[in-house]
Amino acid sequence: MKWSLGLMVCCSLLGSVCKAVTPGIGNFDAYRSLLEGKTVGIVANQTSILCRYSEDGWSGDGLHAVDFLREQGICLERIFCPEHGFRGDADAGEIVGDYRDPKTGLPVISLYGKKKKPTPEDLQGLDVLIFDIQDVGVRFYTYLSTLHYVMEACAENQVPLIVMDRPNPNAFYVDGPILEEKYRSFVGMHPVPIVYGMTIGEYAQMINGEGWLAGGMTCELTVIPCLDWTREMTVDLPRRPSPNLPDKVSVMLYPSVCLFEGTVVSEGRGTDTPFQVFGHPSLDGMPFSFIPRSISGMSKDPKCLGQKCYGLDLRDQYETVKTGRRLRLEWLLTAYRHYVGKAPFFTSFFEKLAGTEQLRRDIEAGKNEEEIRQGWEMELQRFCQMRERYLIY
Repeated sequence: MKWSLGLMVCCSLLGSVCKAVTPGIGNFDAYRSLLEGKTVGIVANQTSILCRYSEDGWSGDGLHAVDFLREQGICLERIFCPEHGFRGDADAGEIVGDYRDPKTGLPVISLYGKKKKPTPEDLQGLDVLIFDIQDVGVRFYTYLSTLHYVMEACAENQVPLIVMDRPNPNAFYVDGPILEEKYRSFVGMHPVPIVYGMTIGEYAQMINGEGWLAGGMTCELTVIPCLDWTREMTVDLPRRPSPNLPDKVSVMLYPSVCLFEGTVVSEGRGTDTPFQVFGHPSLDGMPFSFIPRSISGMSKDPKCLGQKCYGLDLRDQYETVKTGRRLRLEWLLTAYRHYVGKAPFFTSFFEKLAGTEQLRRDIEAGKNEEEIRQGWEMELQRFCQMRERYLIY
């Protein structure tokens, strides 16, 4: 099997038989009439491909949605791209400018540069806009924020939006504190937990339904569902959703390990296993070590660059996330308790990732994991009740 050819669906956590899964873009008959004769724009990146998986293995050649739509005679006029760029090769946080895609000749408008929201001029002449990007189901993954601003721009300019749904590899659980309004930022715009257990299409419906767009506006929204996917399935993604999520292990561990980005501890950027290890020079005595280096296209200036970091290798913990169905806070707690460095353990970015200051306060107060969880349990239950209104699968 080749990493680039399709969407591999593993057996569900309940042990049911896997079916062939088709992402929304592959369900052409469901949206053909919405595009024919129209001038179309698309929000896309390297993950916007056609792919299927069945018991016989991969199928499809990984044709990009842009190429597929043009082959179908759709008048595709403009491409919009999120963080990491249209081809997915820009570092996290790296500014991406507008340009013309050399392969297709189409103009590419960056939504992670001077602006994060399409302007009226960007949308001028478009009859409909498509959003087709692979999400990983985590609040601080910025494609959600791009979706929000795209929906807002479409609502303001009366441009219908079609979201091509894709499986969420972390849809099988819901966990973490709910974002508080005071910590709203591009790495968290909505009052949802760290792991929200919804596809990008379901999430778009929730943005509309809860009135989260500016002024309570709603976008004219159509979601094209995946075929034969269930929330219990875990998935092997056919493309890296971003440079530092290279495989299913990093995608599964990301919700828990990314909290280290709000600390002085390295989350593995600058290694071949980002978000699968953690470490810091002051954690001497822990059993694993690595030295972050500059890696073009992944991490040019990673935390602890060139320093020997001691910590843990979490790659063998992949299955425990699936079976436990919750964030693994013990890794963060372990690092905090063993840290003896001179700089403060937490940075100002931690609250933005956590969505609250309470998690930091609880850790500093010496609370254990179960005590910490009790603090968010009631709000998490309320979110799950609200979420039910928008579920498709």
